Amino acid sequence: MLTMQQRNDPWGHVLAIEMIASYGMPVGREVFETVRWIGRFQQAWHSPEAVKFVYRQDVKLHLCKTPRAKDGNVRQALLDMFPRTGGGKTPQIGTKAQPGPLFGVSSHAWAALGVAVTAAHQMREGV
Repeated sequence: MLTMQQRNDPWGHVLAIEMIASYGMPVGREVFETVRWIGRFQQAWHSPEAVKFVYRQDVKLHLCKTPRAKDGNVRQALLDMFPRTGGGKTPQIGTKAQPGPLFGVSSHAWAALGVAVTAAHQMREGV
């Protein structure tokens, strides 16, 4: 991953990373390990100063219009943004036979998609 990020990008992609925010609560080893990797990914990016950091609070506010949103609310807001093209209970996701535009997105990928969508919208709006 780090080696791939060091290559020049002729398409001008932007690296968006969910940044850690402290709210005064004690944190464990995993948080420090995450912060360490955030720094490594930024440093490895071909343009380190151009990395876009997005806080979870910003994702909730942008997609759900409230800082109290939960992961399920973020997921639903993302589903609502995409057309209902596939089959099954959630056509945006679809089925293997009729995949929708969000087919394969699951678990932590919803949070990553929320970060990507928020970063893209903020850049379009000049934020």
